[in-house]
Amino acid sequence: MTVTTVKWGIFGPGGISAKFAKDLRHAEGAELLAVGGRNADKANAFAEAHQIPRAYGSLEELAQDPDVQIVYIGTLHTVHKDNALVLLRAGKAVLCEKPFTMNEAEAAELIQVARENNVFLMEAMWTRFLPPIVQVREWLAEGRIGEVRMLKADFGFNIGWQPDSRLLDPAKGGGALLDAGIYPVSFASMIFGGEPQSIQSVVSIGQTGVDEHFSLLFGYEGGRSAVLNAGVQLGMVGDAYIYGTKGYIHIPKFLFGKTASLHENGQEPVHYDDGREEQGYNFEAEEAMRAIREGRLESDIMPLAETQAIMGTLDAIRTQWGLRYAADR
Repeated sequence: MTVTTVKWGIFGPGGISAKFAKDLRHAEGAELLAVGGRNADKANAFAEAHQIPRAYGSLEELAQDPDVQIVYIGTLHTVHKDNALVLLRAGKAVLCEKPFTMNEAEAAELIQVARENNVFLMEAMWTRFLPPIVQVREWLAEGRIGEVRMLKADFGFNIGWQPDSRLLDPAKGGGALLDAGIYPVSFASMIFGGEPQSIQSVVSIGQTGVDEHFSLLFGYEGGRSAVLNAGVQLGMVGDAYIYGTKGYIHIPKFLFGKTASLHENGQEPVHYDDGREEQGYNFEAEEAMRAIREGRLESDIMPLAETQAIMGTLDAIRTQWGLRYAADR
């Protein structure tokens, strides 16, 4: 069966967009047609590096390209909302890099505008679409480890002392929670299917005023729990463990999800390895294209209500810490 081609644009010719552009070549039926940025020279250089036919020096120009159907936003999260609003109002489908927005209020605004304009919108939580993570969801749905009781997940890296880095700059939405911590928080949402009933946390606020590393304890109905850690000044192994009443699942470096193992009580472990060479951004692109081809306005796997709820959870955590950004005012 022939797959209908979907024509893509990218806004934000930076590092994450380069990874996305490279992997988009592996997505069946995807055509990368255009790139846009605030700087025309950078957009042109990006276009040349990735063999993209069209380059624009502004978001407005990209939004008005009649052939572009969907745009991947790879800019700083402080401008995700404003970037997405321009595109949605121009009738473009949007795949927006995580964190979706700076807070829940911004997320709610984007979702409302997308629905008013009858346009597809999805958070680019790429980990959720990786084949090993898909396999993990299947194991859980089959009840292979019984009732899930506990999750442990970490993601952290140490950038060293770089006070001018965006990761430590509050004006650029810096801090561990929005950049690194959203991965284990979103993973917990996927595993437990809802928001935590209780949140306990410990945080290290650094000299620049943002969270450098933290630990979270989420409580769910029936005594279920998630223990989550993240940081930008602290390297972590990055594994995830899902513990159930009949065994456990281990996902090494869960953010990148290339392997997973199922450990059922009394059984030999079952190992899953997708053997892919690409990083895996193509899988989230394929999910977005499936929805567009089917006329759906959101993903069943990363639904908008869940994205908004996750932003609300992040807001609640930051409230405990007294950490606010300009977008919160």
